[in-house]
Amino acid sequence: MSRTSLALVLSLAVLSATPAFAQDHAHGHAQAAGSVAAEAADAAAAVDAFHVALKAGDTNVALAIMAPDVMIFEEGGAERSRDEYASHHLGSDAAFAAASEATVTRRSGWADGDIAWITSEGRTTGQFNGRAVDRLTTETMVLKRHADGWRIHHIHWSSRAPG
Repeated sequence: MSRTSLALVLSLAVLSATPAFAQDHAHGHAQAAGSVAAEAADAAAAVDAFHVALKAGDTNVALAIMAPDVMIFEEGGAERSRDEYASHHLGSDAAFAAASEATVTRRSGWADGDIAWITSEGRTTGQFNGRAVDRLTTETMVLKRHADGWRIHHIHWSSRAPG
């Protein structure tokens, strides 16, 4: 994907999607706690664009936002590259995102030069593979600014049942 088309895709994804915490606020609920530093706002937008792409089933866009050498940790497991993720969990993650609703309840973000980290806490609910889903979630993403925008270099996902 060219730099121009990737930038356009990221812009459209961010503009067409309202983050879950903003949707919650629009429905009278408290806005997500925490804060994203101004210098990390574009990195947070890349995280949102990644989730929008997953939910829409647009796996090519989701992969384009990830660095080739991305490391993904989840529930004690690891995928050590974008290609490994694409061949293992990308499809099921996209199907899960499409079948569930994720709400961000707290997000923080910081940047130092070309490195940013975005942390999110939330809740995911819905139905997936015939079973009810209700999970409290945490996510850490480490991103690096490249010439054509922010790329995800590390993801750590964790979840647990509420209560």
